[in-house]
Amino acid sequence: MATAVEILTTLLTISGLAYMLLALAGARQFTRNRRSSPAGAGETVNATEFAPDVTILKPVKGVDARMYAGLVSHCRQQYAGRFEILFGVGSADDPAVSEIARLQAEFPHCAIRLIVCPQRLGASGKVSNLVQMLGEAQYDHILINDSDICVSPQYLSRVMRGFADPQVGMVTALYVGRTAVDGAALTLWARLEALGISTDFMPGVLTARRLEGGIHFGLGSTLAMSRVALAAAGGLELLVDALADDYEMGARIAQAGYRVELCGEVVETAVPAYTLRGFCEHQIRWARTTRDSRRWGYLGLGITYCIPWAVENCLASGLAPWSFALLSLVVLTRVAVALTVGVGVLGDTQVLRDLWLLPLRDCFGLGFWAWSYASDTIVWRGERFHLRNGQLTPAN
Repeated sequence: MATAVEILTTLLTISGLAYMLLALAGARQFTRNRRSSPAGAGETVNATEFAPDVTILKPVKGVDARMYAGLVSHCRQQYAGRFEILFGVGSADDPAVSEIARLQAEFPHCAIRLIVCPQRLGASGKVSNLVQMLGEAQYDHILINDSDICVSPQYLSRVMRGFADPQVGMVTALYVGRTAVDGAALTLWARLEALGISTDFMPGVLTARRLEGGIHFGLGSTLAMSRVALAAAGGLELLVDALADDYEMGARIAQAGYRVELCGEVVETAVPAYTLRGFCEHQIRWARTTRDSRRWGYLGLGITYCIPWAVENCLASGLAPWSFALLSLVVLTRVAVALTVGVGVLGDTQVLRDLWLLPLRDCFGLGFWAWSYASDTIVWRGERFHLRNGQLTPAN
């Protein structure tokens, strides 16, 4: 039995090393594409002046401490085309309404509208709002992102250039998780969340891009699309019961025959001051969402947590010298991926601050991966749901 465990953990560790090398190759490919074109990864030089009119749809619910700064960043766009921002709330009593009024007063030159979306069309309140907001949009290109996303002044310019190619149906973007700078809000769990985004999730996206010859899904940080492509994919109404609506939008647009491009722009999402419970609920929801969206790819995700596998291999081998050499190689490669993707590609200097937490992050990641197969229940915005075949049903 001990020999079998030793062999198994050795194979898993070596497989994890191979994955890390693929992640480095994916990061190198993306960086090369981004440097070779001023428009960003996957875009062409002659696309740099393309600036179609666009409607930004932002469903909001409640207020958090850093939301307003993200909203302001969307109003300060240096964009050659016209754009409008539509905010959707489920009720006129939502606390976010006063923040939108404040934004309208601060930026009177921006086309900002508030849309009250009273209908609950499915389990996903977010997509229900989006369906109702879409009917109010003026322009032929739509951009959807979350209320906590913060962007640069060139965000719209860099994202929308991708549509100069008529075969592009969606443009999406990488992101980093931004924690509080210091104080009580900078919890261990917030740091682990942000570290996982930059050194675990984003390397996975770049690896998938390399292995699959492009991106075939969307990331919720940015979902820019043409109305024509969205209609060909079946529209938003098909997603009112979907948890991974961002993934599904991109996947359906790709299945409709359009390309999904990964823009060179990197945006920020605010990471709240998670408690242990909040961190676990969010991570398990994320894990089960990915499991349900990419079943076979997710099954192989377990090998990517190579540090805990290498530690187990050391124990299974009776602390053999060769196992320590393998562990050292794993740690070196894992740190290389964290620095290359987290710092080099994403520009996330928080990775340097929290690099020492990588082994703990990988142990939690492996635990969540295993735990995700134990149930189909998730907690989302205080509500409990069952997740089956990508669809949400309320839990009794």
